[in-house]
Amino acid sequence: MINFDLQVREFPFNSNSQTKIEGWRKGQREFGSNWPVVYFIHNETLREGYIGETLNAGKRAAQHWQISERQRLSTIHIMTDESFNKSVILDLESFLIKYISADGKYKLQNGNNGLNDFDYYGRKEYEDQFQKVWEKLRDLGLVQSGIADIQNSDLFKYSPYKALNDDQTEVLNQILYYLNGYLKYNIDHSIIVEGGAGTGKTILAVFLIKLLTDIANNNVTRTENEGDLLNAGIAQEVMSNFHNLKIGFVVPMQSLRQTIKKVFRTIDGLSDNMILSPNEIVKKGPFDLLVVDEAHRLHQRKALSQYPAYDKNNKLLGLPKDATELDWILKSSKVQVLFYDQAQSVKPSDIPASSFMGSFEHGSMIRLKLQSQLRCLGGDDYIQYVKKVLNGEEVSPHGPFENYRIEMFDNVDSLVDEINRLDKEYGLSCTVAGYAWPWITKNAPKDTDKRDITIGKGYIWNRSDTDWINSDRLPYEVGCIHTVQGYDLNYVGVIFGPEVVFDPITRRIEIIKDNYKDSLGRAVSGDIEALRTYILNIYCTLLTRGIRGAFIYACDPKLQGYLRRFFG
Repeated sequence: MINFDLQVREFPFNSNSQTKIEGWRKGQREFGSNWPVVYFIHNETLREGYIGETLNAGKRAAQHWQISERQRLSTIHIMTDESFNKSVILDLESFLIKYISADGKYKLQNGNNGLNDFDYYGRKEYEDQFQKVWEKLRDLGLVQSGIADIQNSDLFKYSPYKALNDDQTEVLNQILYYLNGYLKYNIDHSIIVEGGAGTGKTILAVFLIKLLTDIANNNVTRTENEGDLLNAGIAQEVMSNFHNLKIGFVVPMQSLRQTIKKVFRTIDGLSDNMILSPNEIVKKGPFDLLVVDEAHRLHQRKALSQYPAYDKNNKLLGLPKDATELDWILKSSKVQVLFYDQAQSVKPSDIPASSFMGSFEHGSMIRLKLQSQLRCLGGDDYIQYVKKVLNGEEVSPHGPFENYRIEMFDNVDSLVDEINRLDKEYGLSCTVAGYAWPWITKNAPKDTDKRDITIGKGYIWNRSDTDWINSDRLPYEVGCIHTVQGYDLNYVGVIFGPEVVFDPITRRIEIIKDNYKDSLGRAVSGDIEALRTYILNIYCTLLTRGIRGAFIYACDPKLQGYLRRFFG
């Protein structure tokens, strides 16, 4: 049974640190010169810090003092325990980098080159003790937030300091391999990273941007860690080819774009100016490299709210009038990495999958695949099950999912009440719905008596277009697809509106187009199958937002009965 008796010592960080640190002993243990430790060098006034691990704390401190950037730091706290070994301190280092960065008190000088996920003997017991390390740091005033609060924060969810799993690491290494060749030989090319909901596309995209930016700025710290993503002979070559790159990070959806901007402001080496809308790349290009998250939300010239601005960009780039935002990206950059999931295309303005893949010249694109499910505790089994049920495929009722709560509600008010209760307990829990009701409360005061969603006690659409999940949501407020796409929730409540019904004759979910109230979405109302695909994609996306569980209510009694067979 592991039970930490954590030792934390504070030393001044300066040219004399080595001598003082190497004098730290406890009995026979030479904690300062011959014992595994994790250290935090920081300057509280500048709110900067660096986290590392070593077997020789004094020598390592002296090495850090030779780095000009580190000399801005003034104090070093060293953490150890008699049960620490090399595997433990690598894991604890990764834990502290991830959580201290998201805590927000300090901006870390760390790169993310050495962060990855690995197993070792007794890992679960050791990680259970990491809470003690965190609470000790809170007692010392070095961190400010609790772990549960951090885990619900955007700074944590979109942190570039997340340790990648094997699947993500393999794809990342392939991206680096191909990018290295394209940039070395000046080749225009595209990399498409495909992955379903919850496979960690945004996490990998943010991680990649941080790593590439550090490489381009020659700011990659080499360590003895075997987990370094840039190791062996490729390191020097990659750093040479990526030096001084002009890199942009394109996020098509406004809400997610603003959220990631907020995260980038807290990360050393990153800037919110790097995060661009498709419109902005036309003005700020050309780029050496563009990384595009949620590329399935790039627009075609259809069902838009602003045609003049769109047409102006096509003209500026010398493109035909019907060119897409993907064409803008290809025209404005040499190399592109696009994170894509055609199943999450939810509006007629989104580029259709056939057109998307057809935008690339033969041989100018390579496709990579993310497989592992990271968001949903129901796993990929649940994700695929949802898709099959909504698409009417042959599938047997699954029964309960381990570690995942899925329930049908006969009363919409009961669903909303349960979501509100869970939001108070866990945070990040909300109710969402399809576009089956007009938005009559748009721009109405907060205390309006009007209601958009006229079922049960009555509900209103989301009062905020950006970062709605973290806004001061009212208990009777319901979000649309654009408030949650790209986000993780703990629990999600999904209301199937009267635009979707179950037809016992066709034995599938059908669409009533007159009940679909998105004016831009109705641009394909003449093609009922295309509209059906968009709407079912919306509900599939909504049902896969929850980490811990999803609740369902359907307005149509026949659809309620059909869904109950599979989710009852």
